[in-house]
Amino acid sequence: MAEEHKKGLNAELIWNDLLDCCRDQSICGQCQEENCIVGYAKKCIEDYRKEPKKEIPNGTEHIPTMDCKAFDETKLEIAIAHILKECKDCREDHVEDCIINIIRNCYEVGLLGDVQPYEGSALQYLMRLKTDFPENSIQIADAYSN
Repeated sequence: MAEEHKKGLNAELIWNDLLDCCRDQSICGQCQEENCIVGYAKKCIEDYRKEPKKEIPNGTEHIPTMDCKAFDETKLEIAIAHILKECKDCREDHVEDCIINIIRNCYEVGLLGDVQPYEGSALQYLMRLKTDFPENSIQIADAYSN
């Protein structure tokens, strides 16, 4: 059975980031809901608010990795920094279906084009981004440290 996050999760911060990243119907036309990276992440946070569990069974399998809408890069970079701050740096206890991991993955698809490897450490993740996505990594690291 999925366990609750030990330190909690700032669902309000994440929700606000998701609203900020959402292209809304005025730009997208009809909302694609869970077929959109932001819509899927919003569903995950809504479910978490109802029942705060650390893991979403098979959650990574349902990330809409084929969502190819253009999102605001700066907003996604800030959202990634915020979600990294929510990470508990679980290292060897990292699980792919952790809600934090899933939401970060959604942001990565919008910003970087695909899900990025994560090994349970925000610092290791930022170092990997610096190698693979140097320009984005600077913005994410700056937002993360502030």
